[in-house]
Amino acid sequence: MKAPEDKKFYGSVTVSERGQIAIPVDARKDFNIKKGDKLLVFGDLERGIGIATFSVMQKTMEGTTDLFREIEHKMEKRT
Repeated sequence: MKAPEDKKFYGSVTVSERGQIAIPVDARKDFNIKKGDKLLVFGDLERGIGIATFSVMQKTMEGTTDLFREIEHKMEKRT
């Protein structure tokens, strides 16, 4: 079974003594991550750690906000 084109595995990383990791070059290219960029780190104690760029999270949140506005509008129509 082939993985979907928008889903990728970039390899594994090793945590240094200082708790640092190196982001694989292909991931940096795909997400346009440059030296000095800030990344957001999220955690779910059962599911694990997620890392995202601010722009990716901003797009995600904009979509979520739009969805909630649409839901609110539809709920207002029902009353």
